[in-house]
Amino acid sequence: MRKTLMALMFAAAVPTVAMAMPPEGGPIAGPGGPGFDGPGMHHRKGPFDTLNLTPEQRQQVGKLMGDQWRGRSEITQKYLAKLSPADQKAMQDELAAKHAKTQADIRAMLTPDQQKTFDQIQKDQAQRRADRAEFEAWKAQKAQKTQ
Repeated sequence: MRKTLMALMFAAAVPTVAMAMPPEGGPIAGPGGPGFDGPGMHHRKGPFDTLNLTPEQRQQVGKLMGDQWRGRSEITQKYLAKLSPADQKAMQDELAAKHAKTQADIRAMLTPDQQKTFDQIQKDQAQRRADRAEFEAWKAQKAQKTQ
């Protein structure tokens, strides 16, 4: 069940991320949105830089961009639900294969020290996903008990 849930979450997330990718030099957004200049992030030049936005305007634009990103996710989920189980499985398999190839290609271009760090990052992310799936299962089970 955990693997199926993880695969479905992954399959749903990848198209959303792909569609939400801003063009190179994309928009600057605030917290929660693509392009956020948070810790460890790099500032990307984009069309909003030429507007000389105030910090408040940047925050508002960031909120709008984040809302747009979440809206795309909801739309993707709606259409994924309409696929037959066989099509959903085929899509999940194709996305998983593409993801694995990309990860392998990235790892291959890294130095040995970078590969160790990359491997640890992958391990940490997998653990966070597993913890989240376990929490969601617990939450769903709790909700069923209260009904």
